[in-house]
Amino acid sequence: MCHYIRARKRRTKLSACKGELSEMSTKTLLNGNSALASHGQQQSGARATAAPNLSSNLIRALSMPWLDRTIAAIACIPLVYLAYYRYEHWHHGFPLIAWTLNVLILVVTMVIRRPPKRVTPNPWYWLLAFVATYWDVLVLSFLQRGRPLVSNWVTDSIAIAGLVILIWARLSLGRNIGFVPAQRELVHNGAYAYMRHPVYTGGLLTTLAFLLRAFSPQNALLMGLRILWFIPIKSLVEESFLRADPQYADYMQQVRARWIPYLI
Repeated sequence: MCHYIRARKRRTKLSACKGELSEMSTKTLLNGNSALASHGQQQSGARATAAPNLSSNLIRALSMPWLDRTIAAIACIPLVYLAYYRYEHWHHGFPLIAWTLNVLILVVTMVIRRPPKRVTPNPWYWLLAFVATYWDVLVLSFLQRGRPLVSNWVTDSIAIAGLVILIWARLSLGRNIGFVPAQRELVHNGAYAYMRHPVYTGGLLTTLAFLLRAFSPQNALLMGLRILWFIPIKSLVEESFLRADPQYADYMQQVRARWIPYLI
């Protein structure tokens, strides 16, 4: 009987030890899983914040005045050379001059622009602004000689109208110019009393004049993409950013036309 009781006690102690070991193993496993999960979450968080930090650092670098002004100055060199070559050898005439001046006026006046109060942090908006601004420089070497579709006096008249509207719009803007959606001083006089994007209207007309003077399917594709960047994509992107300002929202209500007064 005593031997039975002692054996039973030993089995009870052994079971208790096994239970304690099992509990300790479970706790160790749970703690290990928690640590791994926490480490994984930290790595995921680091990866998630790495991309925004990279884009914000890139935007901050591109926002430095000396850098984007240097890019603008460098971009003007091939633009002027290619335009001169096509004017001398392909005889594209005044539409080419007006189209080139359109780009040069916009790019060169970046030097005197007013610092913005608020700039979009969206990297896709920055990419769109860069492509739309320097598209002419990028594709001018791919433009073909083409052929005229209408009389020269028609294309010259359209080019003159576009250049006049562009100069009028630039004088109205003063130093309030930028390619990336940004909030500066609100301009609602001059050309901006009749349409919200007169600079793009002038660019549209000079592009149309050049295309009618030197038409080809390839030129139509490249010039069509130029129009697409500005009208409607860049116009709508800029307005989606600027309408957060109550003053600009009121301006949109007062001036309904985006590109053509009293129409669209």
